[in-house]
Amino acid sequence: MANTSYFAGLIGGIKSLCNGLSVTFRELWTPKITERYPENRKENNIPERFRGTLVMPHNEKNEHKCIGCGICQMQCPNGTIKVVTEMVETADGKKKKQLVRYEYDHGCCMYCMLCTRACPQGAIEFENEYESAVFDRKALIKVLNKPGSKCEEKPARPAVAKPATAPAAANGTPATANANAAAGNAEAKAKAEKLVAAAKKAQENAVAARAAADEAKAAAEANPDDAALQQAMTEAEAKAVKLETAAKTFAQKAAEAVEAAK
Repeated sequence: MANTSYFAGLIGGIKSLCNGLSVTFRELWTPKITERYPENRKENNIPERFRGTLVMPHNEKNEHKCIGCGICQMQCPNGTIKVVTEMVETADGKKKKQLVRYEYDHGCCMYCMLCTRACPQGAIEFENEYESAVFDRKALIKVLNKPGSKCEEKPARPAVAKPATAPAAANGTPATANANAAAGNAEAKAKAEKLVAAAKKAQENAVAARAAADEAKAAAEANPDDAALQQAMTEAEAKAVKLETAAKTFAQKAAEAVEAAK
């Protein structure tokens, strides 16, 4: 009885082995469909809309379209973008913001495209480059504006013939000029008031975020072994820094608008 069960098990094992080997040999001669990366780089067809890495296109004159407004930095949920700017004086004596350094941390990017959608100049975009593996995370921090580059100059507007001067008012001042000047001043003041209100709101949000960050820090210090409180402290601090940066930006814009409205 024991011999019978032994030989039955042996025959069953041989049958199972033969079935497995038949599948192996059949697949050995089946045409392969596996992508042979990286040998097939030249044949790879990456979709145009694939989000690989953020870039700042430059033209043949080494010019880009970034005006350093910082909107992309404020929109980024991960703090991936850092825009460094400076105020310079133009040839006509006006002050203008100029991009100094545009840092992009590829290692923190979540490819949400909030930055590219918010950019008013279309200065940044995603390209479909997918090979970004490195041995050091510091290599993922890139400066997108090229050395010596500058913002692309807008073409000068064609001169428009001035309309005939309207009849002088009673005091001898042209009525049309006065009306245009008054309208321009009103528009500038309205813009300044809106920016001042926005700056005030941004400052209030920053103060509230800083208070929340301080509370989270106190709770985390009181419970150093609580991982959730430590994570909450980190997130609250990051949010506070982000809102404080936004408040400074709005305050600077409001100050410039108030100065221009004078």
